Amino acid sequence: MQEASGSSAAEAPRAVGTLGLPEDASAHGHRIDSLLALSHRFDFVLATVMLGWLVLMLWRFRGARRVAADGGTQRSRALVMVAALIIFGVVDGTLFARSLGYLDEVLWNFTEPVGNPNTVRLEVNARQWAWEVRYAGQDGRFATADDVVTWSELRVPVGVPVWVQLTSTDVVHGLALPNFRVKLDAVPGRVNQTWFQAAREGTWEVACYQHCGTSHYKMRGTLKVMAPEDYAAWLREASRQAARGHDDSDAPAHWGWEWRPAP
Repeated sequence: MQEASGSSAAEAPRAVGTLGLPEDASAHGHRIDSLLALSHRFDFVLATVMLGWLVLMLWRFRGARRVAADGGTQRSRALVMVAALIIFGVVDGTLFARSLGYLDEVLWNFTEPVGNPNTVRLEVNARQWAWEVRYAGQDGRFATADDVVTWSELRVPVGVPVWVQLTSTDVVHGLALPNFRVKLDAVPGRVNQTWFQAAREGTWEVACYQHCGTSHYKMRGTLKVMAPEDYAAWLREASRQAARGHDDSDAPAHWGWEWRPAP
């Protein structure tokens, strides 16, 4: 079994997209960005209305000398409550409905990676302070001699689903792929799952978003998105070398699990 060293995370690009977010390299990330943009538009409209009302009241009562508390009438209080409920329903209801749509159609929808014969499956093991990534070799099965293991480097082909199963060997970590709008907890004793699809080739950053100890800053890696033929060639050669270097007695190197079904 071969363990290939990953390239430096400092090489990952830091391109910035709209709203100050990292550039979106995902096939579905635009839906997250559109939700954030919609939220900002709601915020802008509400802030404009409130500030406008404040300025209007300051101008309207600019000459007042004495001010007395006034709780308003029962009718005015009812109107304020109705207006608040309508605003809450429109703003939060719209964001909630669109968020559920994204969850049902993308994030929790594993029919795409399950049904696509080209789906790439990855087992990721988080530890202080690195990411171990396991690929099924040319035989297509995990926990065999030709498994490929990389260290803080993920390689995937462009344009196909990437199905990730994630756990931790020590403390809680958090796998973050900012350019793919993916975040997933790595919890000891539990295998969590997610999937994404890269929209273009490039090298992107992998980070840990949970403070996991004194060297948390070292939990950085790279995600390299490759052309399908380049990825196939790399996996074929890495699998061949892994089979040649396989050592049954090296128990720590044989971490992994039987691939879990879709949640």
